[in-house]
Amino acid sequence: MLAIKLRRQGKKHQASFRIIVSEKRSKLGGRFIDDLGYLDPKLKKFEVKKEKAEYWLKVGARPTPSVHNLLVRVGVLKAAKIPVHKKPK
Repeated sequence: MLAIKLRRQGKKHQASFRIIVSEKRSKLGGRFIDDLGYLDPKLKKFEVKKEKAEYWLKVGARPTPSVHNLLVRVGVLKAAKIPVHKKPK
């Protein structure tokens, strides 16, 4: 099963992420099928290639909850955001 997920890059304390398509069970440091964009949480910038993302969603790739929320922000998905963090008691 294919998944659209975040792959960490960068040095210590300077994390940036690539949005990739890969096999669900594959390691994050391993091979990936396609690169869809990037996310830089320090600068609060991200970019997603909409055409590629729509194609992989049509093919059957499932996004992780964090990537799902990014795709909703860009406008690729027309759905509600998924709460990613646990609610405090």
